[in-house]
Amino acid sequence: MRYHVIHIKTDFPKEWQRDVFDQQMAELGVDTIDGEDYYIPSALWTENADEIERLCTQTDGVTLLNAEACPDENWNSAWEAEHSMQELPLGIRIVPHCAFGAGHHETTSMIIYTLVASHLSNKNVLDHGTGTGVLAIFAKRLGAAHVIAVDIDEKSVTNARENAALNGEIIDVRLGDSVPHGAYDLILANIHRNILLAAMPAYAANLTPNGELWLSGFYESDCPALTDAAEQEGLHLKDMQANGEWRMLRFLKN
Repeated sequence: MRYHVIHIKTDFPKEWQRDVFDQQMAELGVDTIDGEDYYIPSALWTENADEIERLCTQTDGVTLLNAEACPDENWNSAWEAEHSMQELPLGIRIVPHCAFGAGHHETTSMIIYTLVASHLSNKNVLDHGTGTGVLAIFAKRLGAAHVIAVDIDEKSVTNARENAALNGEIIDVRLGDSVPHGAYDLILANIHRNILLAAMPAYAANLTPNGELWLSGFYESDCPALTDAAEQEGLHLKDMQANGEWRMLRFLKN
């Protein structure tokens, strides 16, 4: 796959502003960030160049310097060479092959620590937007009876399957962008706010009575919209957790 690199100069007053900008760039196709260099498949650069330039122009603290085609090389191999296996609690090991969820990001770690403190024996779990499969693997290691992990990206699905095998856990990893029909005692979703809002009706419809929905991947300013959407579907806020600028919400279906 051919790539373009977008060279950007940034001066953000607060770190969370960089996180927001990086997330917006990811939505436009950027899949690797190295300092102030943003790497995007050339086809997506051609498709989204105007929107990326507009975003950079309209974002305080961002100056777009230039974009150029990268030499043709195996970018996956280069990325993986710089991202070694991650050792996590419970002996879980994760190799992040260009997928999100090595286990140390604030949004991921909040869910992991909450999982470790929970009782998952015999529960059916869905991990929506699984990335590396890390949350699904923790759920299975902690006693879940059946775990389904879904991601829209083929590379993430492959990565999640490899990590499940690496950890000796049997997980049903699927390619898709929708919530699989089922009866889940727990749904985990560590993804962008807009995706969570769109999926809220499906989350509620597929939760068992007294089932829980755990959401992360967003900021405090996103919590009111997510809470309102959940309440409209009969899900009631159980608690909110914070790690830096990031938030995690837990909802209960009565």
